[in-house]
Amino acid sequence: MYSSKDPDNRPITPPDEYVVDQDDFQSIDPESGVRRGLKTRHLSMMALAGIIGPGLLVGSGSALSGGGPASLLIGFGIVGIIAFSIMQSLGEITTLYPSGGAFTQLASRMVDPAFGVAVGWNYFIIWFTVLANEYNATTNILVFWSDKVPVWGYFLILWTAFLAFQFCGVTTFGEAEFWLALVKLAGLVAFYLFSIVYVAGGVNGDVVGFRYWHDPGPFVSGFRGVAQVFVFCSTFYAGCESVAVAATETKNPRVAVPLAIRQVFWRIIFVYMGAAFFFGLTCPSNASQLVNGSSRALLSPMTVALQNAGWQGGVHLINAFILITCISAINSSIYIASRTLLFMGQQKMAPAFLGWTDKRGVPIPAIVTANAFGAVSMMNVSTGASKAYQYIVNLSGVSTFLVWGSISFTHIRFRQAWKAQGYTDKDLPFVSLWYPWNAYFGLGANIFLAFVQGWSYFSPWDVAGFVDAYILLPLFFIIYFGYKIVFKTRYWRSEEVDLQSGRRRDLEEAEEMVNGELGGAQPWWRRVLRSI
Repeated sequence: MYSSKDPDNRPITPPDEYVVDQDDFQSIDPESGVRRGLKTRHLSMMALAGIIGPGLLVGSGSALSGGGPASLLIGFGIVGIIAFSIMQSLGEITTLYPSGGAFTQLASRMVDPAFGVAVGWNYFIIWFTVLANEYNATTNILVFWSDKVPVWGYFLILWTAFLAFQFCGVTTFGEAEFWLALVKLAGLVAFYLFSIVYVAGGVNGDVVGFRYWHDPGPFVSGFRGVAQVFVFCSTFYAGCESVAVAATETKNPRVAVPLAIRQVFWRIIFVYMGAAFFFGLTCPSNASQLVNGSSRALLSPMTVALQNAGWQGGVHLINAFILITCISAINSSIYIASRTLLFMGQQKMAPAFLGWTDKRGVPIPAIVTANAFGAVSMMNVSTGASKAYQYIVNLSGVSTFLVWGSISFTHIRFRQAWKAQGYTDKDLPFVSLWYPWNAYFGLGANIFLAFVQGWSYFSPWDVAGFVDAYILLPLFFIIYFGYKIVFKTRYWRSEEVDLQSGRRRDLEEAEEMVNGELGGAQPWWRRVLRSI
């Protein structure tokens, strides 16, 4: 599709408007077999409010009680800056290479196939643990409303329902996520408005203001509390990078991916920083409900705020809101985990049967396998929901730092190869901000947080917590060196990196090309839309 060498043996990139390949305009991706069915609005809403589940609404209670309101803001702020850095790196390489395997395959192409395997399996670990946590939260909400059905019974019902929905295809998934994301945003806006009225004394006449920042205070346990919050925050932010996984199934990646990347900024400001600020403003960090609640919602700062305002029945409203976020989060977790397995199966990083799709572009074996890992949530039957939640959070937290750091490193290696093969940043459809400082910051910050996130288990010494917090660090290198030794892979030199495969046009350009509308004959309204 692309010519990589000119007669002088120098790499060239022909202008996009002169490069036409019919594979670019097929509704089924010829490389991965998935359907290009996600619209730009689907991907944008996934970037803005996707994967906002009970982790943010419920897990913030544990973070607030363990670190205090200042730690919550610091944690969300610092991890948010890192997430923004990662999304800039991801936007540059994913816009250029939207097809097949996202950053897992790009890690193999830009660094080393063994590196891609380690990144891929760590990314899958994130999503099967997140999936297990969402199932954990959902079954406990249903048990709270009616305990006539046991936890495992609710799990089997949910497992079957979500499996059937995933079989409907990616367009159905995207449409559901779009509307569920709108509901989540509306719910957060409603809580923010309530918080403003409540702290100003407009609910019961009690002017709360910044009372809880003074008593019990902004910090709990000093730096130990701050370090603990980082683990929770990384779990809450996990999913921002999922737009790269969905890019292959997007109709218009050159339009949709950059737009989705920009949406993440507003997600950080409105969703995460907004939640951290208002949770700390309306809920004291020493509230007994945060650690002794009988339901999942009683662990949420939102419920504490409603009850302090005088509405004791608010637990049911928050439970309903959390249930909606659970439905969205489970749906998205199965999608991301299954696509990760699909791409790894096709790249010989996982069993080959996982790489199969049916004629509709649905990866059935990968979906079934990913959803099966949700059964890890059943550990709450023996360990208790809150304990199971803590174990799962620790695993997904350190995996997030490892994967994010790998994305930054892949971006750095891509730019080195891009320059070595004669290209400039003017040849890129999307240029990340502040390269190379932004990419090196993302790499260094994630390495630091991967090591510091288990700080709270050093004093007092907690063997189980320490192992849970750090077990995935050596596992990453075991996978990397194990695969490297067995399959004798090599670390690519910049001149050897494949910079041509995986590039494609937007699906909806096919009609424009047929009608000759890509040039000056294009209607004024279409030129305006394309500029926007």
